[in-house]
Amino acid sequence: QVQLVESGGGLVQAGGSLRISCQASGRTFSRYGMGWFRQAPGKKREFVGAINWSGSMTNYLDSVKGRFTISRDNAENTVYLQMNSLKLEDTAVYYCAMDRAVNRRTATADTVDYDYWGQGTQVTVSS
Repeated sequence: QVQLVESGGGLVQAGGSLRISCQASGRTFSRYGMGWFRQAPGKKREFVGAINWSGSMTNYLDSVKGRFTISRDNAENTVYLQMNSLKLEDTAVYYCAMDRAVNRRTATADTVDYDYWGQGTQVTVSS
């Protein structure tokens, strides 16, 4: 069974940095793209960033471009989201997800393209 376990969330001041991680098991990690999504209270879940299976392509929400970086370590079955210059509006529960397609060339932002999800990690940005 596929499991995705996020870690690294917490409380950080505005302008600060945080790196969250997601470790996968139960599937050949290196063959699947990964995505990060977030959901703030009272809002819909939204796409944050994605990386394809090889790491050759990434994709970001416009509002995080230049601040967030997604990366992966296939040897460790882990995907990371480095978040810099954090803003109050980045406060949310962050979820990682695994692409349902093997070796998809693109880094998809569409939730329907992901079939496994982690339990989420809370990121809170304070003023």
